[in-house]
This record gives sequence, C-alpha cells and structure tokens, in this order.
Amino acid sequence: MPLPFRNVVLTGACGGLGQALARELIDGGAQVALVGLDTAKLEALAALAPGRCAVYTPDVSNSAAMQSMATDWMARAGVPDLVIANAGVAGGFDTAEADDLAVLRRMLEINLLGAATTFQPFVKPLRAQQQQRGALVGVASIAGWRGMPGNGAYCASKAGLIRYLESLRAELRETGVTVHTVSPGYIRTALTAGNRFAMPGLLEADAAAHQLLAGVSAGREQIVLPRRIGWLSKLLNLLPEKLHDRVLRGQPRKPRVGEAGATAIPGLCDKHPHH
Repeated sequence: MPLPFRNVVLTGACGGLGQALARELIDGGAQVALVGLDTAKLEALAALAPGRCAVYTPDVSNSAAMQSMATDWMARAGVPDLVIANAGVAGGFDTAEADDLAVLRRMLEINLLGAATTFQPFVKPLRAQQQQRGALVGVASIAGWRGMPGNGAYCASKAGLIRYLESLRAELRETGVTVHTVSPGYIRTALTAGNRFAMPGLLEADAAAHQLLAGVSAGREQIVLPRRIGWLSKLLNLLPEKLHDRVLRGQPRKPRVGEAGATAIPGLCDKHPHH
C-alpha cells in the first residue's frame, strides 16, 4: 500500500530503525527532514533523493535548536503531515552508583524531553490546517510497560514517554492531529547489539520500519512491534510481583556506560569526562 505521507520530520535518523524509516519514506516519494547527530549518515540518506531531503544535527533536548530546525524545514517544505520522534538512547543503570545519575538525567533529556521538543514547533501549525490531517508518532518501548532490574533509567524514560503521548493524544483528539504510540520489543540495532540476554521476537530494522509506517497509515494509535512480543509482555505482567521480579533478576543486565557492549550516550561524555 502506498504511504500517504508527503512531508515528514524524522529524528533519530542515524540509528538502525531511523535509517530504515528514512529509506522507506524516501522510496515512497516523501520529502524528509533528517534529524540526527551523524552528518555522514544523514548526508548518505539525503543523497538518495537530492532536493527532497534536508539534514539537521541539533541536540533533540535543546528546544531552541529544535525550533530553528522546524522553522527552516517549514520554510522549505511547508507544514509536515508526519512527525516521528524516534531519537533515543539506552543503557544499564545502577542507583547505587553516583555516576549513573548523570545517565538517568541524560536519558530523560533525550528519550522524553526530546519527544516534546520535536513535536512542540509543529502542533500549532498542524492544528491550524483545517482541511488536512497530521500525525505525531512517538517511539517508546515495551520497556515502558514495566520496570526491569538494571534498566531503571530507560524504563522510566519510556514509561514517561507513553504517558506524555497519552496526554497529548487526548488534547488533540478533536483537532484532526493524531498521536501514535509505538512500543517496539527488540529490534536488531546498535542499541540492542550489546544485550546479554534473550531477545524474543527480534525484528530486523527494515521490517520494523515497514510495520510502524503501515500501522500509522492505518490509523492505529497503539503499535507494538512485533505484536506477539506485546502479548508475551502482558502475560509476564500477570505474574505476582515477587515471582515476576525473581524471573527478571535472573537475567543478564544491560551494560552500563563504560562497560563492554554499552552504547554511547550523546552529550554525556562531554559533561562527565570520567565516563
């Protein structure tokens, strides 16, 4: 089915899922604002459709930088009909370690605040369009459904994102602007490459991108990738608290910043050189 989106803003376009989303949108003929931190990767994507893409490298937690990006893009291409807040980081967390408080702060800045700074410049322009519809998409995670040992920062950021999207959806319900919550399970990307535990239902990035865009096109407000991992997670959540925690405590934990297999968190090392 052809994608209905003609004008798209995509954050996190450098990552595995982001690149897959960008390629499918570009292949579908859309104009795409590619937002990320790796200029070389973004320019390689933009080269797939010269004249239909623009590259932006703001920190998504910087509201002024995101406003500047949005202003420039709308001057070039007009008001987008799809905005995807996909930028995100992951990593292990240990409350007993003072250094990890900086990890929590930065993860909340990127994963939660970053979604709001992505959407904010576009909400009024989208609401002002009486005859056209628009969609705001937040990429959360099934990790936001239930806390997991050693992953408190990531779970908290994604749980917060899910609740924020619920609030925004209710606020915009009668405006013609739809809000979609995407909760992936495990996708084969750099963020999951260092995981030392089983990843049931592991999806390739291209398949995840296709399912995400198909779900938004179909108007689904809650999108779980893949659906079966959502059912498994809900079944686990039916267990008594003590049994649930015992099951998860026995699993290997996600690497913390500085440990083997950990992924870098942009902006963290600059502020905290000891990492």
